[in-house]
Amino acid sequence: MTSTSNFNTRTLDAPFALECGASLPSLTIGYHTWGSLNTHADNVVWICHALTGNSDAATWWDGLIGEGRLFDPRRHYIVCANMLGSCYGTTGPNGPDFPLITIRDMVKAHIALRTALGIDRIACLLGGSMGGQQVLEWALMEPDRIATIIPIATNAKHSAWGIAFNAAQRMAIEADPTFGSTGNEAGQKGLAAARAIGMISYRTSQLYNARQTDDNERLADFSAESYQRYQGKKLADRFSAHSYWTLSRAMDSHDVGRGRNGQGNALRSITARTLSIGIDTDLLFPEHEQHFIADMIPRARYRRMRSLAGHDAFLLDQRQLATIIHNESILR
Repeated sequence: MTSTSNFNTRTLDAPFALECGASLPSLTIGYHTWGSLNTHADNVVWICHALTGNSDAATWWDGLIGEGRLFDPRRHYIVCANMLGSCYGTTGPNGPDFPLITIRDMVKAHIALRTALGIDRIACLLGGSMGGQQVLEWALMEPDRIATIIPIATNAKHSAWGIAFNAAQRMAIEADPTFGSTGNEAGQKGLAAARAIGMISYRTSQLYNARQTDDNERLADFSAESYQRYQGKKLADRFSAHSYWTLSRAMDSHDVGRGRNGQGNALRSITARTLSIGIDTDLLFPEHEQHFIADMIPRARYRRMRSLAGHDAFLLDQRQLATIIHNESILR
C-alpha cells in the first residue's frame, strides 16, 4: 500500500544560470512529497529519478515506497523532484532550441528546491541510472548536507559506450522531420525508434530470448519486433522527443571529475556514507563502474543485484533491491 502523495510546483523568477554559460529566464520545479518532516528534521529521503521517469516515485518504485515498505511515509519525509529538462512539471524544452543542460544543472535545481522547502539535511539520497549520476554530483556539491547516498546502476563519468547508444537514439529522433517543430507532438515517430534502440541496452539477450522467442515457424510478425514497436509507442505516447534529446545530452555530459582533477580525486572527497549497487547483467552501466565508485569513496560498500533483467533490474526487481538496502541498515 502506498500513501497519498502531494504534487506541487515552485517557481523561481530569477534567471537560472547553466553550466554551459547560457541561462533560463526562470525556473519551475515540479515535485512530489510523501510524509512530513519530523521534529529533528533528520528523516528526509530524497529520490532522483532516471531518464524517462517522473517525480511520482511511488508509481515506479512501489516496492520501496509506502506504508510498511522500506521508505515509509509514517517515518520518512520522501521527496522526488522532476529533473530539469524533462516534461513532467519542471522547466524543459518545447522545441529544439533549448540550451545544453548538464547533470550539475539538474542538481543545482534540486538544491534550489531543497532550500525552498526548508530542508537543511538529507538523511538518504538515492537514485538509479541517470538518477544515480545526480546523486554523486549532489554529494560533491553539498557534502555537509547529505548523510548517506545510494547510487544504483550508475557511473562517475558516462562511458563512450553509453554515449554511443544515446547518439544513435538522438539520430533516430533527428531523422523525424517533425522534430524541428514545437509542441508535444513533434518527433514522436523518431522518439519511438529511439526507445526501441534504448531497450536493447536496458535489457539482456537472455530476457529477450526467454520472453520474445516465437513458438511457430514464422516468416514475419515476430514477437520481438512487436515488443520493440510497442515499447516505442508506449514512450512516445507519454514523453517528449525534445526532452529525450535534451536529457540524453545531459547524461553524456556527466563527469564528476570535470574541474575536480579527475573522477578518482572527486570520489575520494565524498564524505557521505555510501552504498554502491550494481547489476551483474547490466550492459549499459557495467558492474565495474559501480565497483569503481565503491573503491574510490572512503566510506563506501558495494553490493550486487543478480538478475536477467539487465540495467532495468533496479526497476523490475524491486524486492531484491529493497532487501539489499534493508540488510545494509542504511537508514539507521
